[in-house]
Amino acid sequence: MMCLKGVLLLVVLGTLLSTVLSTATDEPTSANPTTPAPTCADMSGSDCDKCLSIPGGKCFYCSTENKCADYPVGDIFPTKDCKLKNARWGTCKINFQALLISMGVIAGIILIAITYCVCRCCCCKSNNSAKWAKEDAKVERQKEDRQLRHDQKKADRKARNDEIRRKYGLLHDDGSD
Repeated sequence: MMCLKGVLLLVVLGTLLSTVLSTATDEPTSANPTTPAPTCADMSGSDCDKCLSIPGGKCFYCSTENKCADYPVGDIFPTKDCKLKNARWGTCKINFQALLISMGVIAGIILIAITYCVCRCCCCKSNNSAKWAKEDAKVERQKEDRQLRHDQKKADRKARNDEIRRKYGLLHDDGSD
């Protein structure tokens, strides 16, 4: 049950992280239908925020050349147009290289956590039940030993008390005590 909670927590965190790092893909509703949407080439020479404000995440910004360009759809990384440490996509605060490294680290942590949960829940479950059964048997034996010692001491005390009562004539032989 604990493993399921951990996996659910990881899914929720992954969803939140992808939501935070993703860009808006909705088209503006208040746009005038006669005005064409700005393209990446139109934003060249402007600042990073204006370039990346184009909906759909179609553009990337190169900070060394102050250039806004279309994201190369056929390629995964825009290395032909701009170095990764100078490229911005999705947000102006993080360069593309840092974004890739952080996403790789987060994906690695999630994979390690899922692997840990699977190993912990599936592989170690049968081993734990045998361990707990052995521990329960040991505790039960110790409890029985303590009860036997207690009963023996109680019988010894009763015998000593009866002997003292007989010695001083306080023990009645009618069986009522």
